[in-house]
Parts: sequence; structure tokens; C-alpha cells
Amino acid sequence: MLTREAVLGWDVGGAHLKAVLVDGRGAASFALELPCPLWQGVSHLDRAIDETLARIMESPAAHAVTMTGELADCFTDRRRGVHELARTMVARLPGRDVRLFAGRRGFVAVPAAAAAATAIASANWLATAMYVATVTDEALLVDIGSTTADLVPVAGGDARATGYDDFTRLAADELVYTGVTRTPLMSLSAHAPFEGQAVGLMAEHFATAADVHRLTGELPERADLHPSADGGAKTIAGSARRLARMVGRDAATAPIDAWIRLASFFADRQLERLIAAATRVTARSDLSSHAPVVGAGVGGFLARKLAARLGRPYIEFAALTSRSGVEAEDVMACAPAFAVAHLLGESFGGARR
Repeated sequence: MLTREAVLGWDVGGAHLKAVLVDGRGAASFALELPCPLWQGVSHLDRAIDETLARIMESPAAHAVTMTGELADCFTDRRRGVHELARTMVARLPGRDVRLFAGRRGFVAVPAAAAAATAIASANWLATAMYVATVTDEALLVDIGSTTADLVPVAGGDARATGYDDFTRLAADELVYTGVTRTPLMSLSAHAPFEGQAVGLMAEHFATAADVHRLTGELPERADLHPSADGGAKTIAGSARRLARMVGRDAATAPIDAWIRLASFFADRQLERLIAAATRVTARSDLSSHAPVVGAGVGGFLARKLAARLGRPYIEFAALTSRSGVEAEDVMACAPAFAVAHLLGESFGGARR
């Protein structure tokens, strides 16, 4: 019987680089997420790739790449972004077999990137859904990251998404631009209750979802890898200071409990937005009422809440994987990177998990 190869999966995002090594047995043996502010230039990706390779201390011959970073401001359009990211990966991985995930088209070699750019762009959600479809009968995949949430019905061994590209997925509520760290609070509500009044919010980048979930005590420490909105401390006091600015106040003018209550309001608004999207997605799918929510991403805690509100069982993505010396939280954070590595490894031969 053919043996599968070890594959290093890469998920090249606009804000983070994620990498997972899946060994010859199909188990994750390394997982890493690094900040990568791609909008500031491709040099940040160069450094993140080099740091990843230095930490892994090995680099298998086969590499599977998926991406969302083609949307970064440093690229004039998506096609150019796909081309530049593919070129960068090959340049940093000389002599290796680098394959790009092109959704339903499978994996393509880098020279075919330009022709397959539309299929390659922002397809990481489909890789995760396709993997979930191999290990569950049906589910609602909910991958909540730092910036976005993907909601994908899975049934009958396949992803049952209505949309494919960002536009059609946004229109179908299968892509929701809200995440647990980088989302600006002005996008969650126009008003907020404070001291018995509905207060209009300042439309400024004063605070983010990271401040909200830090104040509510739910934010995983490893989730917040970028500077805060004001560049200040990532502490309860720092988050309270930033949150207070949203209602035109200083943190010292109210007790900390008042800012925690305000944070809870924003957390509820974010959850309500996800509930509305999930309700629409499940209503048009053929998922049974007992199909579980499979939660992935650093916002897994929010996916768990969503499952409870939908009245569905909850399963962590990591529970559907094999791991060797890798924490479940790391695989959760890097789900698309695990998925593309696993899918490419399967294409080389070997039994499924």
C-alpha cells in the first residue's frame, strides 16, 4: 500500500500566517500561528515563513498552501495577490513541491496559479469544510478567527455552501466579517447602553473585539497577536480605557464592573449577529436538527455559545483530528492549514484517519 507523505500546510492570511505539519500517519505534529500584517508589505510574510521554518527544524518536501491574504491592501487586485503570494512561497521554499489549494479543482502547481486565481483566492474555508466532511456525517462548520467567521453546512460527504467567492458568501451569510480580536466595535452597534442611556458610539478605531472578550474573561491569551487599537497594554485596565473612549468617557469615571457590563453588551451583539447568520444558513440547508456545530478558530469559545443558542451539540474541530504532541488549541487556531495538509497528504495515498 502507498504511504502518505508528511505535508506542511500553510494558511496565508492578511493578518496571520498559520502552519501545520501533518505527518505520514495523518497526525498534526507541529502547529504555529504568527502575526503577519501583510497589508504593510510582503516582507512580513517573508519573515513569518522563515520564522516558521526555523521553529519546525525541518521542512518536508511537500507543501500545501491556501490563502486569504490576496485581499491585502498591498495588492492591486486578487489575481495579483494570488500571483505574488504563490511566488513568495516558492521563493522561500526552493526545491520543494509547493501545491496551491484551488477548491473544487483540487491542488494546482504554482505555474498554474494565474489561471486558477479565482478558485485559489480565499478558499481556505472550503479546505476546512472538505476535511470535516470526511470525518462527520453532517455538521455546521463555524470557524471564527480574529477577523471573520465562516459558516458552512456539511452533509453527505461534502460542503453544501451556497456561495464560493467572498461576494457570494457575504450575500449568503456564510462569511460574516466579525472576529474575536480585530473587529472594531463601531461595526457591532451604533448605540450602547451606559448609565441608563442609549449612547451613540464614536465611529473611531478606539477599541476592538479583543478588548470586549478580554473584559468578559473569555479571550484566549494566544488569540491576540497584534497591537491593541491604541498600542497600549493588553490588560483589563487597558481594555477598559479603550472601551470607555467608545462612549466618550475615561475609564476612571466608572467602576470596572460598568465597563465589563458594556463589554458584555458588545459580546451579545456579536453573538446575535452570528445567530442570525447561522439561522439563515441552516434554514436553507438540509441539515437535520441534531447536526452538531463544529467549532474552529481562536473564537471557538464563541462557536460553543452559538451552538448552545441554536440548540445543537458542539464538537471542537481538534476532536476530529489526530495529533502528536500538538495542543488542541493550536490545531483549532490553524484549522485550514491542517485541512490542506491532510487533503494533500491523502492525495498522495494512504488510508484515511
